[in-house]
Amino acid sequence: MRTRMLGALSAMALIVAGVGCGSSGDGYDNASRPPASISISIAVTAEGINVAPDRIGAGPVVLLISNQSDRSRDVTLTATDGSDASCVDSDASSGPINPQGAARIQLPLVEGTCEVGVADGTMEPARLTVGPERESAQQDLLQP
Repeated sequence: MRTRMLGALSAMALIVAGVGCGSSGDGYDNASRPPASISISIAVTAEGINVAPDRIGAGPVVLLISNQSDRSRDVTLTATDGSDASCVDSDASSGPINPQGAARIQLPLVEGTCEVGVADGTMEPARLTVGPERESAQQDLLQP
């Protein structure tokens, strides 16, 4: 009788262990990583605003802003006039950047067109065009 009881308990323990270890057969959906972040250089000079590159795919970006002018500037990223497809969900601003200073902004961009300008409107804005979303960084090694 004891032998049967131990055998039944052992069988029950194996069954419970098999069910509890994730062998239910359901697949695991591995969510893809977002696209790798890329850098966009923005230079504010006495002659105007330069953006490089000025055409990219949607996804996370780092705006590296350099104020090479002789006065403090507040660089903004806004929707173009008359456009309903902006590359930012809400307007972005660097805040004041001192002369010969720099700033860094991280944000996601979506498909559309934006203007890179200064808050006081004293310079002609540059245009940034954002295309479809870039490829996932899922298979890229050594990514943070």
